[in-house]
Amino acid sequence: MISTTPMGARPGTPPPARLQQSPMGQRSDRLDRLKARIPKPGEASFFFYDAHFKAEAVKILPGEYFVYDEDLLIMTTLGSCIAVCLWDRQAKVGGMNHFMLPDNGGGASDSGRYGSFAMELLINEMMKKGASRMTMEAKVFGGGAVITGMNTINVGERNTAFVMDYLKTERIPVVSKDVLDIYPRKVCFLPFSGKAMVKRLAPSNPEAIIQQERLAAQKVTPVASNGGSIDLF
Repeated sequence: MISTTPMGARPGTPPPARLQQSPMGQRSDRLDRLKARIPKPGEASFFFYDAHFKAEAVKILPGEYFVYDEDLLIMTTLGSCIAVCLWDRQAKVGGMNHFMLPDNGGGASDSGRYGSFAMELLINEMMKKGASRMTMEAKVFGGGAVITGMNTINVGERNTAFVMDYLKTERIPVVSKDVLDIYPRKVCFLPFSGKAMVKRLAPSNPEAIIQQERLAAQKVTPVASNGGSIDLF
């Protein structure tokens, strides 16, 4: 298992200090307010208190997103799926999505499970909170081949290629990434400061990730690999 480090940091870099702790009453009040929110379609709504970081957190499930302008933890776990963390350094607004496939094979794709819609949704919600396309930057995670025997489907590779092309077209720079390989990943993002942390999990195929991979595989037709490689930061 790899220790949690900020994306873009060199191996051996100490992990960042934990979030500044608020008094217990303030933490409870903010968590209660977060839980009382009425979520928009596709917006994450599973809020909890993370004992490790000692901070409020929200978990992103496949097809969901979350945008915020305070430093709560936005968290997700990935196999072949992709999570994009967008941040606007001027507006101090950030958000994360989690999509399973690039598209719906030519069908209607108005679902956050598909990359094009997931990216549009995340960008639009960022802009509603004052962000600008001109000052956004991205950190990209996931695309792992986590289940032996499914490599011919290339879901992780296709997801990774899609999102890198999409961000290039939108002229949103990718400042760091941890993609491909064989590892599931846990990702944590702080939307006010723009810090992202990733932990590569042991490739033991947790049941939740297996279910995600099987669902994605059912919707994908095998295609030939174009080869090539993508450098890891």
